[in-house]
Amino acid sequence: MTSIIFVAIYSKEGLLNSILGNFGFAPNDWLTNPKTALISIMMLNIWTTSGYFMVSFLAGLQNIPESLYEAAKLEGASQWQQFWNITVPMVRPVTYFVVVMSLIGCFQVFDQVFVMSEGGPNNATSTMSYYVYQNGFKYFRLGYGAAAAIVLAGIIMIVTVIQKKYFPPNPY
Repeated sequence: MTSIIFVAIYSKEGLLNSILGNFGFAPNDWLTNPKTALISIMMLNIWTTSGYFMVSFLAGLQNIPESLYEAAKLEGASQWQQFWNITVPMVRPVTYFVVVMSLIGCFQVFDQVFVMSEGGPNNATSTMSYYVYQNGFKYFRLGYGAAAAIVLAGIIMIVTVIQKKYFPPNPY
């Protein structure tokens, strides 16, 4: 549903062009221009996922014991030192979760591409998930689509393992 609303917002007569027109910008058809189509879908994806990730960060921040900040104040720590030495390490597991989930989500973007641009123009917005769909269900190359899905799952797994190795959720 959100993608359909954003198709209307991004259209040549849509809300975005109306707002930008007030500032002297020429109208642009955001989803049919190869230079702006992928950025438009990325902005929708960021908008739809940022709330979930902000709630995750809020939960992580609320989970930090106040006694840590009180002890740091008694020791004479500045606000910057409290942030860097208490807040950042304590929200590191949440940051790891957000980075891993957002990267996995980026690999799996399908519905926005399917509804808004069908991979076009000139495959500018085609993603791996959309490629799996095209081969499996549009061109009926089920084996090829299944193989592409396995490759996608492998890529996601490898990237997640690399992230866990170089950016562990708890380095201690």
